[in-house]
Amino acid sequence: MELSEQKRSNLAALSLAALGVVYGDIGTSPLYTLNTIFAGTSHAVPLTADNILGILSLIFWSLIFVVTIKYVYFILRADNHGEGGIMALMALVLHKSDGKLLRPGWVITLGLIGAALFYGDGVITPAISVLSAVEGLEVASPAFKPFVIPIALAVLIGLFVYERKGTSSIGNLFGPIMMVWFATLAILGIVNIAALPEILKALNPSYAFSFLLKDPALGFFSLGGVVLALTGAEALYADMGHFGRNPIRFAWFGLVMPALVLNYFGQGALLLHDAKAIDSPFYLLAPSWALYPLVILSTVATIIASQAVISGAYSITQQAIQLGYSPRMQVHHTSDKEIGQIYLPGINWTLMIAVIALVIGFGSSANLGAAYGIAVTGTMLITNLLAFYAAQYLWNWSPTRAFIGVLPFVVVDLTFFSANTVKIVDGGWFPLVFGLTVFILLSTWKKGRQLFSKRISSDALDLLTFINNFSQSSSTIRVPGTAAFLTPNLNNVPNELLHSLKHYKALHERVVFVVVNVLGVPRVPELERVQVEELPNNFWRVKIIFGFMDELNVPRALEKCAKHGLVFEMMDTSFFIGRATLFAKKGSEMAFWREKLFIAMFRNSSGAGNFFKLPPNRVIELGAQVIL
Repeated sequence: MELSEQKRSNLAALSLAALGVVYGDIGTSPLYTLNTIFAGTSHAVPLTADNILGILSLIFWSLIFVVTIKYVYFILRADNHGEGGIMALMALVLHKSDGKLLRPGWVITLGLIGAALFYGDGVITPAISVLSAVEGLEVASPAFKPFVIPIALAVLIGLFVYERKGTSSIGNLFGPIMMVWFATLAILGIVNIAALPEILKALNPSYAFSFLLKDPALGFFSLGGVVLALTGAEALYADMGHFGRNPIRFAWFGLVMPALVLNYFGQGALLLHDAKAIDSPFYLLAPSWALYPLVILSTVATIIASQAVISGAYSITQQAIQLGYSPRMQVHHTSDKEIGQIYLPGINWTLMIAVIALVIGFGSSANLGAAYGIAVTGTMLITNLLAFYAAQYLWNWSPTRAFIGVLPFVVVDLTFFSANTVKIVDGGWFPLVFGLTVFILLSTWKKGRQLFSKRISSDALDLLTFINNFSQSSSTIRVPGTAAFLTPNLNNVPNELLHSLKHYKALHERVVFVVVNVLGVPRVPELERVQVEELPNNFWRVKIIFGFMDELNVPRALEKCAKHGLVFEMMDTSFFIGRATLFAKKGSEMAFWREKLFIAMFRNSSGAGNFFKLPPNRVIELGAQVIL
């Protein structure tokens, strides 16, 4: 009995925490969705009673099918040892297929495109959310109109500046604040539904079908606005590793979905009563005395939603780095208790500049609505395609069963994606261009690293042959201490060792070759962290194994070698790492411009010493020149 109560208590606590991270984005969509559909700049739907009922019915059944059935019931099952997100799903498919995939390159490409589109979504979400919240000041008083953009920019800049401090100090407030937010959504909706209860007729799906069939072209274009009610659905899957699927499901059914439905239907009731309320249907749900408190609460809620999306960009970047799809970057851990709380300065300032440009360039949430949706639906569509492979290799479904299971979701998401393509000329080009840029960077880095490794390996000596020949010679002086050479291949002699031997005419009395492997699983147990092999003449090979969510701390991992007879004294150990200078070559295996791009990325990537947490005063870098 006590155990059952403890489980219920943990479920409630995790569900509350999930409100502040998982549901921030989708939870703030009522601020702008109906306004964008009926008063947006792109294919606005005429404001009639039949259209209001049709749109509400579309929103309700989209929430049921896409969020509830697809994500809550189906996609959340595709966890990578508890972790979710498109990079984790890609790694899961590649890992579980165990080489049986006919075209693994396609899976990698899909994963990279999905990750790139996620960044496009991560740029627009803070801009449209915060701007739509601050626009409530115009409803309270038109005198605030000139100050909306400056205030929104101040809030956003403050948000990005504060990111470096981490969210551990205020994270425990996110859940309760969002609970108040969702309760407010529900109350505002209930009050207005009570005044016009016939709005509940929209729960009948026939109104959605009638709307679509009456004017198919208008119905198709309207889906580009309806999808705004679904933005943030991908976060249910991406943040699964932080909370688990059951708390996410409990929060959705227990509070989030009812609150969203009630608020959307409350706005619909208000519009049926007063068509002029379309200027700001969300804020006009509230009485005049509650406008300023509601603006404050909305702004706080959108800050929380934005912070969650920004943190998601950090997490997906960390995964990309450790899976080998992104250059090494500075990763700061902002909490000594939660390993997932990280801060990446480069990503933070890039997002901030892009968000500021969006707010200034588009000027209103209605205009931004025209740019929003295409990246979201693209990511959703790719998640479906990867789930097709996951169903086969994770759940052991037959290809036919997997195809039939995924097909309805693909059709729906493809329809939403197609409807959003008409937004490209009105601003939808921005997330596509942003995402395309990210995809080029990620794919160029992966291809460039493969080409670089090939060039290095082509001239390498076999390690065991080198050691045997070395053992037969006594001319080389062995000096006290340990030399650890970080290398990508334990079968070849590192160039750094050859350079060291050439310059110093000596070797340390103990030489350790270390390779760091990051697997396609989130975390590797500490007991499986290292594999140690003793070689002749006091040479050793060490393989360190991490998961893509583990902190890559090499010195800490080397401590695990003691139980294998290899004890490290950090103050008596020198770490040798390479720092290559690359040169592009025309007619190579990669386009010349991509070689130039890779070289620029390589030059600006974080050093291996800092990335692997090596003690700075024990690191020796040796250079080499490599022609790609």
